[in-house]
Amino acid sequence: TDLFANPGVQFSDVRIEVEATAGGPDDNIFGVICRSNSVGDQYYFFVISSDGYYGIGKVDGQEQKLLNADKLIPSEAIRQNRLTNVLRAECIGDRLVFYVNDQLLADVADSSYALGDIGLTAGSFDEPDVDVHFDNLVATKP
Repeated sequence: TDLFANPGVQFSDVRIEVEATAGGPDDNIFGVICRSNSVGDQYYFFVISSDGYYGIGKVDGQEQKLLNADKLIPSEAIRQNRLTNVLRAECIGDRLVFYVNDQLLADVADSSYALGDIGLTAGSFDEPDVDVHFDNLVATKP
């Protein structure tokens, strides 16, 4: 299950930063989205998991596809054990750049979506009760 929330503000180029802390099972994903259409079925996502994995991807209708790899990638930059992580996503032109705790994790190009809303996302896989707290969300024009 994946859930997301949008503030209803349109951006083309945007830098999004947020603090995120997850509880519950470690088999989860959470992060930010950009360039979401009004229906919410087309957008880019930048996610990490409580067990230390990350990815950049896009949703096109019902299909989710990672853009930086075939599967989520482990990183020592991601703080585990319910510690807070600072996520920064940049959607600038066709570049999608992802930082966690000030460390660059991924930089990919995709020109599918040029404008849309930002938002926060969280999801679970096999176990329910994922609990994610987001704080200090800032969206700026780069």
